[in-house]
Amino acid sequence: MMPDPAPSIAPAQPTPADLPQALALLAQREQELAALRASHEDWLRALSHDLRAPLRHITSYTPLLRETLHVAGLQGGDAQEAEQFLGVMEQAARRMGSMLDGVLQVAGMLREHRRLQTVDLVQVADEVRAALLAAEPTAAQVQWRLPAAQVLLQADPQLLRAMLTALFDNALKFSRGQSSPQISLQAEALPDGGVRWQVQDNGVGCDGSRAGQVFGLFQRLHRETEFDGVGVGLAVAQTAARQHGAELSLHSAPGQGCTVVVNWPAPSPAQ
Repeated sequence: MMPDPAPSIAPAQPTPADLPQALALLAQREQELAALRASHEDWLRALSHDLRAPLRHITSYTPLLRETLHVAGLQGGDAQEAEQFLGVMEQAARRMGSMLDGVLQVAGMLREHRRLQTVDLVQVADEVRAALLAAEPTAAQVQWRLPAAQVLLQADPQLLRAMLTALFDNALKFSRGQSSPQISLQAEALPDGGVRWQVQDNGVGCDGSRAGQVFGLFQRLHRETEFDGVGVGLAVAQTAARQHGAELSLHSAPGQGCTVVVNWPAPSPAQ
């Protein structure tokens, strides 16, 4: 004889008496969130001001120290060694300043609220390309390829511009030494209404098995002596992508260029 099935237990329904408790819990969570935001603001102020003061001292006093050594008549091997030490100090200070700039940029992007609107990816890409051509003489040597037709996305224009700037700048840096550098932007519609677009270059490439690391802040796959930078650009691109619910992946191999693929989500019904 089969035992009787256990009676099902209906979930408890909230009662009016539970409402004050729920409101109190919500108010507590809002206070905790406000405290976290205030702590975040304090952290940003420390980065932008307090940590920059020592760097300013290093960059200001290094030339004075160099002049003092010159006036003191330091010559020969001692002078060369002192100059080498001063050069390392200056380079480290500049690198630290760039790292602080990167942290502030990423933190600022996380703090800002998205302002979604319909944006033409190709138009923004063309504006970013024009800015790079004005700022980087080597950008004029690149063969740029952009889609001829519009590619419409639901995006925050500033975040999308920061993302494309980071991706184009990264592609430009690693393709600069090629005899015929090429950077292209390609896009295709996805069945779910999203868009897959990619930035491709024919630069030096990297170890594809470690490609997932490059989106972390300050992560690099090349030595500092080979390429400048502190490992911020792709972290900026990743931050902007996540703010939109997009996914990034990098495909590369040494000597075969690099492709960053972006899977951009379809607009939600509310959008």
